[in-house]
Order: sequence, then C-alpha cells, then structure tokens
Amino acid sequence: MRQTPPPTAATPSTAATSPTPHEPEAPREPEAPRDLVGIGIGPSNLSLAALAHPLAELDATFYEQHPAFDWHPGLLLDSATLQVPFLADLVTLADPTSPWTFLNYLKTRERIFPFYFAERFHIHRTEYAAYCRWVSDSLPGLRFGHQVDAVRWNPERDLFEVDFTQLDSDGEAEALGRTYTKNVALGIGTAPHIPEPLRPLAEAPGVPVIHAADYLQHRERLLSAHHITVIGSGQSGAEVFLDLLRNRPTGRERIHWLARTEAFAPREHSKLGLEHFTPDYTRYFHALPEALRDRLVPAQWQLHKGIDADTIAAIHDELYRRTLDNGWPDTVLTPGVHVRTAGRIATTKIELHLEHVQQASRTRMTTDAVILATGYRERSLDRLLVGLDPYMCRDASERPRIDDRHRLVLDPSVTGTVYVQNAERHTHGIGTPHLGLTAWRSASILNTLTGKDPYPLPSRTAFTTFGLTQQPQIPPTRKPRTLTPLVAD
Repeated sequence: MRQTPPPTAATPSTAATSPTPHEPEAPREPEAPRDLVGIGIGPSNLSLAALAHPLAELDATFYEQHPAFDWHPGLLLDSATLQVPFLADLVTLADPTSPWTFLNYLKTRERIFPFYFAERFHIHRTEYAAYCRWVSDSLPGLRFGHQVDAVRWNPERDLFEVDFTQLDSDGEAEALGRTYTKNVALGIGTAPHIPEPLRPLAEAPGVPVIHAADYLQHRERLLSAHHITVIGSGQSGAEVFLDLLRNRPTGRERIHWLARTEAFAPREHSKLGLEHFTPDYTRYFHALPEALRDRLVPAQWQLHKGIDADTIAAIHDELYRRTLDNGWPDTVLTPGVHVRTAGRIATTKIELHLEHVQQASRTRMTTDAVILATGYRERSLDRLLVGLDPYMCRDASERPRIDDRHRLVLDPSVTGTVYVQNAERHTHGIGTPHLGLTAWRSASILNTLTGKDPYPLPSRTAFTTFGLTQQPQIPPTRKPRTLTPLVAD
C-alpha cells in the first residue's frame, strides 16, 4: 500500500472513454488502485475514515451521494440526547489520543470548560451531529455529492471496480466515473421503515402520514392538525409524543399514541445489561447457529428498542401536570395494538383499522395526521452489489454471509475484501448499529486490512461470560514500576 496523491489525472473507465453529448466526461481518478473505497458516509464510515487518516500508507477515499454530512436531521429535537455516553464518539474507544475525539472538538471550539462544568455524560443529538460535521469538514478523502452506482470484481486486474456519478448541487448527474480498489467498506446505513398498510398513504400527497425521520420538517403542520396519532413505542415515538404534548393546549391535546409492543417499556440500561453492546457479546453472538441468532434478535427488543427512563419520566410528569386543574389530558396511550389496514376518508382524514393482540378485538379510529415512529431497516446490499452476486455466499435466508471480521464471505477467487458496517445484525447482533461499537469495529477493520494492528484492541471487554464454552480471558496484571527513592545530597 502506498500513499497516492490527490486525483489530478484521469483514468477513464472503458464505458466512459468516448463521452457523448448525453454522457459527461468522467472525473479524474488516480492510475494506481486505491487501498480502500468506502461507500456511504454516516457515523460508521466516518469513524473508519477518521481512524484511517493517520495511516499514511493507506490510500482511502469515501463516497457519499448527499452534498454534506447529515445525521437524522428530522429528529434533532432541542431536548433529545444520545442514548450512549459522549465517549462513544467516532474514535475514542479505539484511540483516545486521536485528533478526532469529541473532547478535541470541544477544545477547538473553546468549549471544553463549559462542558466540564455542565457535567454531561450524555450529550444532545444536535451536538453529536455538529461534532460529526466538524470531522467530515476536516478530513481529506471524503467525496460528497458522489453516488456509487455499482461495485464489480474485475478478475483480470484482481481489483474491485466502483462506478459512480458525480452530482451537482441540485442532485443532478454532472459526471460519471470509475475507480479501482483493493478493498471496499460498505456503510450505506439504514432507511426509515414504513409498515405495508400505511405505505400507500405515506407516498400520496394530502393528509400527512410521515415517518418520524421527517418530523421536524413537518412539525408546524402537524401541530396545527386537529387530531394526531403517533405509532411506535421506541425512543423516537416517545420523543415525538412528548414534543407534541408540550406544544398542544391543556385539555385539547387530542393525541393518540399506539404501539405493537405489550408496554411502553423502558430500555434495559443496567450496567450488566449494557454488556450486550460489547465486543465480547458480539463475538459470542456471531458464533451461535443462524437459526438461534434469528430468534434472539427480536427477543432482545428491550435492549435496543425501549425508551430512555428519563424520557418516560418526562412524559409522565407532563401528563400529571395537566391533571392539576382536576381534568385529564385528552390523550390515549395504548400498547399491544397494530394497524391492520388504513385508508383516507374524503381528502381530509385517515381511518386506521386497529387490532388489539391480547384482547383479539378490533376497532376503527379517525385521525388528521399520522407520525410513524416505526424504526429503520438495513438497506439491502443486493442492488449495489448485483455485480458481485455470482461470488457471494448466502445463508439459509438468502442474506449475505459475513464473517467475524465484518467481511462478506466471497468466492475464494476474489482476492479483495468487502467490509460491511451497520448491515450485519443477522450475524453480529443488536450491537450492530450501536454507536458504542462504532470505533471498535472501524479499528478491527483497519487492523485486518493492514495486517499490522495499528489499533491494539482489548482482549476482554465484559465482566459477563456469555457461554459455557467461552473461557473468560483475564488480562495480565501490569507490574508496578519500581520507584527510585529520592536521596538528599
């Protein structure tokens, strides 16, 4: 691996050597293949880029179709905080000496003392997003406004070829290009999930049926609706419900909050419970049989889909405050309910057909707006990797197989490696999207890629031993240094 200078000369792809009036000329790419091309720049690949930055021998470039870094902008409510400590930034848990730590971000902004006195272990989401933008604005090798269209294996060159489209400020195609690389890191993230019964309504104009990911963009319109329904019992649903509640008049709130889960339950946040988000548990989970892994993930919902206890308390406090004048707030909170079907009534209202699981009862409800806090799903890799399909190994459910080092399992004839970030819950468990494992996963990838362990990682990370056949590793005790006593002259 060698350092490659910034692109100054072009090596056009075979498909782009003779541009036509309908096909813009390819951007210039280096002649030598890159060591690593990252696809997508969310927190996962941004962490990988930050930890790759000091490795001078590594030529790494990352592509992202959006014009700049953007992280859940529709849910950056003023009161919303991260559900992990600030130490779960992009790099600290792998390299606390990195220039890209959250604490160094505060120092460069001359905010380290205010943060110190604020005594905040969990920071606001808006602050985390600003920190990530600072890293993305400072790192070289990030190519925003570049949409990756296809990844293929070129057996003649023993390299991956990556086709991309350079986009202008309006998101329109500006130029086509191709680059070659020895390794690929997929970090395309997740997409908002809209349940099938509500998909036609969400895709049609008119009465608002929106995913919580777009809440802030539609907030004023939603607040003006006569009656609002929030669907989903996770953290996002709770935060949206609380924000609506605080901004609706007392006694005329007119909010329904519905959820499939059996209760509006707190997220498991005990210290031993949190050890499910450690590398130790990730390794244990990966070694389990596929069928058992598939049963475990939905059963562990309260570890990662519950509501922060402070948010639950804030909701109850707000509801209680509204009873002080001897009335009850006009709100309905009902768990254990799912939407069977939905449709429009005329052009101004939505009718939801509901079923209560435990009661086996059904009813209909009319509302003026629906907010879907129904979570996110991993984006399918199939479209992007259709050119690699002949080489990919799949499990019994036709999902890509991913090894314990976050690598797609490919045919042995493929000498390059495709690393997967935040799309491997079926193989690595509920910690896959967890920000606390982001730096560790990035460091693991770079250690494997370089073969040099530039980021030494701990051999043990949890007090819990998750299996009988998994012997706990006790790190060796460091011998205290012998102190030389001071002798007066």
